Formats: sequence, structure tokens, C-alpha cells
Amino acid sequence: MDYRTIEVEVKNNIYFVGFGKNEEKSLTTISEDTLQSLNELLSKIASDSSARGVIFHSLKPGVFLAGMDISVIQNLDSAAAASEGCSKGQAIFSKIEDLKVPTLAMIDGFCLGGGLELALSCNKILVSDSSHTKLGLPEVMLGVLPGFGGTYRLPNKVGMANALDMILTGKQLRAKKAFKLGLADYILPVERFFDFAEEYLFKKATPKKKNMNEKIMGFMEGNFLLKKVIFSKAREGVMKKTKGFYPAPLKIIELLESHSSRNRERYLAKEAKAFGELSQTKQSKNLIHLFFLHDNSKKYNKDLNLKNIKTGAVLGAGTMGGGIAWYFASNNIPCFMKDLTKEALNLGLKQASSVFSKKLKRRRMSKDDFNKKMTSISPTLTYDGFNGVDLVIEAIVENMDVKKSVFKELETKVSEDALLTSNTSSLSVEEMASVLDKPERFAGLHFFNPVNKMPLVEIIKHSKVSDETIQSLYKFVVESKKTPVVVNDGPGFLVNRILATYLNEAGYMLEEGYTIQELDKVATDFGLPMGPCHLMDEVGIDVSNKVGKILFDGLGDRFRPSELSSKVLELGLLGKKGSKGFYLYDEKGKKGEVNSEIKSVLPSNTKTSNLEKIKERLIFPMINEAANCLEDKIVEKVDDLDLAMIFGIGFPPFKGGLLKYADSKGLSEIVKSLEGFSKEVSKDRFNVSPYLKKLADANQKFY
Repeated sequence: MDYRTIEVEVKNNIYFVGFGKNEEKSLTTISEDTLQSLNELLSKIASDSSARGVIFHSLKPGVFLAGMDISVIQNLDSAAAASEGCSKGQAIFSKIEDLKVPTLAMIDGFCLGGGLELALSCNKILVSDSSHTKLGLPEVMLGVLPGFGGTYRLPNKVGMANALDMILTGKQLRAKKAFKLGLADYILPVERFFDFAEEYLFKKATPKKKNMNEKIMGFMEGNFLLKKVIFSKAREGVMKKTKGFYPAPLKIIELLESHSSRNRERYLAKEAKAFGELSQTKQSKNLIHLFFLHDNSKKYNKDLNLKNIKTGAVLGAGTMGGGIAWYFASNNIPCFMKDLTKEALNLGLKQASSVFSKKLKRRRMSKDDFNKKMTSISPTLTYDGFNGVDLVIEAIVENMDVKKSVFKELETKVSEDALLTSNTSSLSVEEMASVLDKPERFAGLHFFNPVNKMPLVEIIKHSKVSDETIQSLYKFVVESKKTPVVVNDGPGFLVNRILATYLNEAGYMLEEGYTIQELDKVATDFGLPMGPCHLMDEVGIDVSNKVGKILFDGLGDRFRPSELSSKVLELGLLGKKGSKGFYLYDEKGKKGEVNSEIKSVLPSNTKTSNLEKIKERLIFPMINEAANCLEDKIVEKVDDLDLAMIFGIGFPPFKGGLLKYADSKGLSEIVKSLEGFSKEVSKDRFNVSPYLKKLADANQKFY
């Protein structure tokens, strides 16, 4: 038989089933065609008395199966339809499990979601030791759960505690970890992987010896009361991490608690029902929306003559410079790190080393790798060697005159085709470009602090930059595993401009008598990773103050800064970096109590609480300014703006993005609230964006 998405060969009465036939995408996924073809094939194998076994593999190197096609999940329009789809997939995978002949999944590369569920249906799993081999069930990240039997078979394979850890986090295991955990039965060198397919199909698995921890965990899982402790701890961990914003992890725990019934069909019916319910939640819809935003952000114009970044350089060895040097090194790009003194260079090296040291401590990096990464960073006081560099990222002091002077000198030290960029967070790249003989190869490349944790990079255009430069930088950011958003030049660019309205309004509210604790709690209860006062401490109160003044100078009265940050600075409080700000911080940087010194610049009488009003005053100005950014063409698409806010400030992913949230809230309601605040609080700060007003009046949405 001829199948559209799978290739079938029969050798020595063994069926070799290859995935990825006619697949144009780089990652092979499970489509409805794949499931239909599998169903037909499995019926044929089950009736073939001469069949000796089945081996599942991929026709593409570096990927086994990357799960179900997400668009299939996106298009499910009811819980009943979703449950029915799961039941069909479950029945097919149960067919694999029920075959009378041995079955083997040969995994070389990504094996995620439905791909791992298929592998779990086989008698044995063989993995290659390739760095590309990763196994996981990431459905929770889409607001759903594994729906093709994964929650049933994974605990049987690796134990309940390990299954909970994998399914609740969506983590991906490398080959060695999967083998150690018992998820993979065998591991082979990738070079000889397919040479032994038939041998391992019939090889009798050696029972894995359990260490003491595994024996204890097995005992706990077999004891009813102790098993309840495992689930209680899992719930506690989920609530601490998600604060209950995401229903999927809690539903997963509820489902797995019923696992002891052991009746496959009855359990799988529960799994299908749970998947169906979760697939229709607003959280899942928003997380799938975010998945496609992020996936689309990885595409760039490959038709242009794009530069490959093989060597780099950083100017400035402070916290950001050291972080950017780490970024180069972590992506196997050797780089120079230049500063004016050896002391500064040592600080930059210390910053990069501290990040790698954490990976070393957690055994995610070998000592040899650590040494290779660190020696790829070359500290220097001169420009020697810069003529061979592909990309220079400037991260010196935020002073326009100094930056212009440095770029004028730098241009004479590099090759004709080297790309020059500034990591400025607020200064005009248009003005910086004015001193260059070749401004077309210059752009802003704004990393967020800390570089090793923050996924967003703003690529800032100016009037003379070339498309090749922007797309080359875009390619570099994508390939180095961060998320790029292209924006036009303007005060604060995109993220800081919108974020400033949130921080500034918090300052005004504190001056009115709202409390630090109250503002921060409302923000975190909304789903933000931290409240405005905590965030100002993290950013640095001096930095927030300086950016606020730049935005006020550039954008006028709606950005008039509250006086609070200046008053706090006069007390000598810088935030986390100085151990004292709105909060106190210990020597490890952990946040403690509210700093009592702050009270001297706050009103003695606190304001009566109105949590909804606090939320609207913090969030709605961001929506309003986002509309201004769209009208000013700072960013071209609502998709890019939402992606920037999620990856730049941690806007709650389950809300789908700032403007996706605005649409769900109702633009007319937001305009009405802003107009009310304009009368009650400040005409300038709450002046409604003409673009937002136009959408609301026409009963339209951002999306």
C-alpha cells in the first residue's frame, strides 16, 4: 500500500515504518493523514501471520516525531470533538501496544508529545546519543495534557513521581537522562544507530538496577497513604509556581491520581475527556496563539545576502557586557570583550563565569566545556583582532556623546562588512548612526537584563540601515535561541516605552497613599511575574529614573515622571544592586521585607483599597501606550508587540499578550475607564490614544 506521510518497507518479515514522507517542514509532526495511514497499516500487520516485528523510525535526521500538528488542536471547536479525536488516536496507539509481534521505536532527534506517546506504545525504545535527541511531553505548555495515552503509559515506564515531573513541567530529557530514568531501554552512538535495528528489536531487555532513591520512591508509590503525599506535594509545587492561573497542571494531577485503576480503556476515556475540557479553556487558546506567534518569529528573509556571525566582540565589560560575552560564548561564537581597565574586564569575566558555573554545578555542563566556553572570551584593552570580527555589540555607559565618539573610532578598527550595534536601552540609534561613514551596517541590538534569562532582543532600525543588516541580525538572534522583535527608533523603543507607563503610574499611586505591598500584590495576582515596586528594584531605581526622564523629554507630558524615584534616590537607595530599595535584599539577592526607610518619602495616611481600580490604573495605560506605538509605527504588527511584552516583561502568557488581553476585556470598556481616570486623576497621563479610540468607536479589535 502507498501512504502519504509514512514509508513502509518489509525486510525479513519486519515492517520498517518511517515518518516524514512528503514532509516539507523541518520537524516532522503527526497529522490526521499520519494517524489514518498508521491505522490502516496496523490492521494489515495484525492480520499478517508472517510478520516478525515492527520498527518505527524517521526518514529525517534529527527528528523522530515532534508531536501532533498544533493547528489540529487549534481548530478543535468543542470539548466533545477534542475528546473524540483523542479517543481515535488512543485506539491507534493501543493497536501498537496490542500487536503480537515485538515493536521498537528508534529515536534519533526530537521525540515530543504524540511522538513520545507512540514510542511508549512500543515494547522497547532505542535512543541515539545525539545532542539533538530529546524526549518529552510538552502539552502542558499549550494548556492541555497528553491525550494519546501518555499519562497512562509514562507512569508505567518511569514511575509516578518521574512521570509527574515530566508531564507537569513539559521538560525535555536528553538521551542519557532518558536512559538513566528507564524511559529509553537502550542507547547507542548515533554513528552506528541504524546498524543494529533488527538486533535490538529482538534483544531481551536487561532489568534496570534501581538505586536507593528509586527503591524508596517505588515503595512510596505502592503505598496508598504515601502516594497521597506525592500528589499533595505535586499540587503544592504547581500552586506555588502557577498560582492557579493554569488549569492544565491541576487537571493532570487529578487525572494521574486515578491511575491506580489500571484498567486501560476506562483510564484512557478519562484522559480523552480531560483533554477535551482543557482544549476549550481560554488559557489553552491563548497559549496556542502564543505558540504560533513565537513560531512565526523564527522566520526571516533567506533571499537576501545575509551575514553569518562566526566571531563577535563586546565593548564594555560591565554586567551587560559580561552577559553579552556569555551569550556569544554559549552559542560557540568566540568573542573579544574590550574595556578601559583590567578591573572592568575581570568584572565582565566574573559575570560570564557565574552563569556558566551554575550549569557546571547542576551537571548540565562538563568542566572541559566550562573551560572551552570561558577561554572563547578574550578580554582586551585594545582593538587588536577587531578587523576579523563579524559583529560588534556596544554596551558602554548610556551617554550619547561617549557612544558617538566610540562608534566613530570603532568604524576604523573593523572590516568593511562587520556589523556594528548598540545595546542602548533608550538612546536614539538614528543619532548614533549619524557619525558613521557606513550607517547602513549599524543598528540597535537591545538585550534585556539578565541576558542569560531574558529571551527578548529588540532590533532597532533607523532611516539608513539596510535590510540585509536587519535580517542578518534577526537570523543571528533566532539561531542563538532568543526571540527577536524588529522596532523603529523612538524614545524607549517599544518595551521600555510601554513598561514606563506601568512603573510611572505606580509611583504616582504610592504618592497618593496606596501601599507598596498592595500594588505589587495586585500586579502578581493579575499574573505578572513581579509588581512595579519589586521590578524597579530589579531594574535599578537609578536606571528607572533616568529612562523616565528620557521618555518625558522625548514624548512629553503623558510621561511626566512622578517625583518618587528621585526622592528614593536622594535616600541613597538603588534597589537590589545596592541591597536596599523598596525592599531589603540579602547577600544572595533574595527579596525580604519592605524597606522601612522608604516610609519617609511616602504619605503617612494610606488610601482606601480598590483592587480593580489599582489593576486598571497599572494595566490600561500600557494598552493605551501600545496603541500609540502602533500608530507611531514603532512596531508594525500587533503580533510583534504582544510577543515583545510577553518575552520582554513577562506579561502573562495565559492571557495571550497585552493586546490579546485588551480585546478580551473589550476596547470600549478600556476607553471608558481611561476617560474616567483622565477626569479623576490626570488628563495628560490618561489621554486616550486616537488609535485606540478609533478601534473602540468602530467596535473593532486589535486582532
